[in-house]
Amino acid sequence: MIPKSTPKGRGAVSNRTGRFESWDHEEFQDGWYHEELPVLKTTIEVDNARSVIARNQSPDLPFDRSINMYRGCEHGCTYCYARPSHTYLGYSAGLDFETKLFAKYDVAEKLTKEITARSYQCQEIALGSNTDPYQPIEKNLRLTRQILEVLLEYRHPVQITTKSASIVRDMDVLAQLAQFNLVNVNISITSLDASLSRRLEPRASAPHSRLKAVSQLYQHQIPITIFVAPVIPGLNDHEIEAILESSAQAGARRAEWTMIRLPLEVADLFREWLMEYYPHRETRVMSLIRQVRGGRKNRSDFFERMRGTGPIAEMIQKRFMIAIRKFGLDLPPVELEVARFRKSAAGAVQMSLFD
Repeated sequence: MIPKSTPKGRGAVSNRTGRFESWDHEEFQDGWYHEELPVLKTTIEVDNARSVIARNQSPDLPFDRSINMYRGCEHGCTYCYARPSHTYLGYSAGLDFETKLFAKYDVAEKLTKEITARSYQCQEIALGSNTDPYQPIEKNLRLTRQILEVLLEYRHPVQITTKSASIVRDMDVLAQLAQFNLVNVNISITSLDASLSRRLEPRASAPHSRLKAVSQLYQHQIPITIFVAPVIPGLNDHEIEAILESSAQAGARRAEWTMIRLPLEVADLFREWLMEYYPHRETRVMSLIRQVRGGRKNRSDFFERMRGTGPIAEMIQKRFMIAIRKFGLDLPPVELEVARFRKSAAGAVQMSLFD
């Protein structure tokens, strides 16, 4: 059994049974004795996906394809909207999501095969749309770096979204991509409060480390967009202006924001987390979330899911727009180069008969 008290360095408070399981379980004390459970360790299994490029037709997303080299995310962000995807694998969206991970070890080989197929049409690929490409296991597996090396070789544009300062380990590849206008980096900053960030995103980089990474990327002329994400009314919404000001000073060129989303199991997991760390705010925060979601914990309608609706959501949007104009973060999105894409790697010999 997994204890209800949050294990050190983990985000979810429990390991709630997935919605597809036939049996549910809960912890209880039978009065006999209490035995300390072992520390939860991260395990990694092989993800044998047939294709590594995922497609979407969502009208509120600026990309139609993405790569997620990892399933699950060790960052442990308690609000993560990707958590319910773990239930399809027979695991919990709670602690399982951040401890039982899957990796596409052959992602570089499969990516090369897919983008060099005769039928492939080049458009930006997004990394980090579901789980973070620079979560801690990337340090050893280096799957994200392998992807970037393939994309550089074929001159393929890429958008990267992360809340990890470890992205700077790949600065050499990123700088080369930037020379050809093939990369934009989105850094997510949820809070400047180190205590809140440590509880909310236990294994993600500290706020000051992310801002330092922004400065380092800026020095290498890599365009950076700041994502104030997610905005959680009653918890971090008062920090919007401070986050944007600090980001502009660090070198960001534009900013976006999204409202917290609590799909399926995430709603109860987030409420548990509030009761564990901020019990005096739980009623107010959940009430505010319902107010921006039409009286519900979550709404998944296109466009509405990103920003919410109602007076509170509108007020946040107005504050955000005023702030990005004030701090010079209202530049248009970077138009990455698609025309540079080539079907063969540099130095490869092409035979026109078989091209």
